[in-house]
Amino acid sequence: MSEHSEESESLFDAPPLAEQERMVEAVLFASSEPVSIRDLQKRMPHGCDVRAAVEHLRKRYEGRGVHVVRIGDTWAMRTAPDLGFLMQKETVETRKLSRAAVETLAIIAYHQPVTRAEIEEIRGVSVSRGTIDQLLEMEWIRLGRRKMTPGRPVTFVVTPEFLDHFGLESARDLPGLKELRAAGLLENRPPPGLIPSGVSHDDEDDEDEDQPELFEE
Repeated sequence: MSEHSEESESLFDAPPLAEQERMVEAVLFASSEPVSIRDLQKRMPHGCDVRAAVEHLRKRYEGRGVHVVRIGDTWAMRTAPDLGFLMQKETVETRKLSRAAVETLAIIAYHQPVTRAEIEEIRGVSVSRGTIDQLLEMEWIRLGRRKMTPGRPVTFVVTPEFLDHFGLESARDLPGLKELRAAGLLENRPPPGLIPSGVSHDDEDDEDEDQPELFEE
């Protein structure tokens, strides 16, 4: 078989780009979890340009009620951010995180990969095992690589589920201090690690105080 014939056969095997877009659309719509390019390639016919199909589909959904969004190394279909209020129900019960959990999660998000000792150093107080276990159970954090320091301590990083919950493509999209203050999401008190000496501030006390609403399950 000639080289020209092999090229023609390869092109024939791959559906038109418009059909590839339909395939990607079907998979993303039906999936309850974000899908990676690799997974899409496994599902679609040989020769498909999955990345091009995803990009064309993303552009086609711009300005619509549903967007095709990137979450880390995966893709998903999500409601347009400005229409999120339509999905809310007054009967939905939310469980707020404790202040200790909020601070721990924020430190991991902004300083990852970070060890437990580093979290405690930044907060200025010890971190209870229950706080870490709760965030792991919610799948908002996971274990990262061990640090090349004495004892090889494990590190913690945020997960794609965390990014998906807050509509972020990556941790680089986290808001800065100015944005957090402008949105009223920072209280007028010293941030973790800057608590005056002599002031107790342990995890057990945090559970009974009014909790911030930045992170909700």
